[in-house]
Formats: sequence, structure tokens, C-alpha cells
Amino acid sequence: MSELPEPDDRPGERQALEEYLDYFRVVLRRKATGLNDAQTNARPCPPSTLSLVGLVRHMTEVERYWFRAVLDNQLQRGPYSSVDQPNEDIVPSSSASIGDALAAFDAEVAAVREIAGRYELDTITTPRKRGRSFNLRWIYVHMIEEYARHCGHADLLREAIDGLTGD
Repeated sequence: MSELPEPDDRPGERQALEEYLDYFRVVLRRKATGLNDAQTNARPCPPSTLSLVGLVRHMTEVERYWFRAVLDNQLQRGPYSSVDQPNEDIVPSSSASIGDALAAFDAEVAAVREIAGRYELDTITTPRKRGRSFNLRWIYVHMIEEYARHCGHADLLREAIDGLTGD
């Protein structure tokens, strides 16, 4: 498993936001690592349809949306977004590959780190979501919140699959 990053004890604002976001990225990745496709496609907490591969795919789309579409004003679709299958990211077919999902996740994280690095925390986005604009600071906080929620889901899924607990 990848090393869990330890956020700095006395960071500046941007460093704190980036380090906590990276922390949760690693936690999610670790929850889906070391399992096969059947295990990561399992939906062991009924009635929920969540799976580990679905969470990884979903967060790939969330990263792409907030950093590429909202912050950088890129209008391209993500690897799992489709008009025909709007939930294909979070509720994928049972043949979804965790290897492919993690590769797409890693590539997206690398791309959005580079994109975010070009902007200041106070940068205001072009209005998109319901006519609202956001600054990069808000996007970072929202992403930390989104990861924290989904890492909790991943904790439950992983424990139900093989009993593994912890970060």
C-alpha cells in the first residue's frame, strides 16, 4: 500500500488544504488496493449500491469536474460520464476493472494538481453550477468534505469485504 502522508503540524493555508486533500486521496486509494475486481465490484452493504470501484470512479469524475470544468473552464466529459448512463461512475457495471479505475484516478489527480497549481486560492471561477462561482479555497474545502464522506463509505465497504479497518 502507498504511504499515508502525514500533514504538517504548522502549515500555511494552501499547504494545509493540499495536504489534507492528498491525505484523503491516499486513504481512498488504499481502501481499493490489494483486492481483485470481484471484490471491488462487490456491493456488500445492502441496500446501498456502492462499491469500492464505483467510489474510485466517482472521485475521478468529481476531481475532473471541480478542477477542470469549474476551475479551469474545460468542458470535456470525464471517462465515466455519459448522457445515457449518468451514474456509470458510482454504480458501474459488474465488469469494471479496479486497475483501470485506479490508473484513471491517478492520472486525473496528477492533472488536477497541475491545474490547481496555476491558480491562487482567491481565484474566482466562471459561474457554472446554478449560476454560482467559487474560489479555489472553496473547491479545496469541498473536495476534502467529499473525500471524507466517501472514505467513510470505503471504510465500511472494505471491512465488509475482507475485515480490513483503519486508514
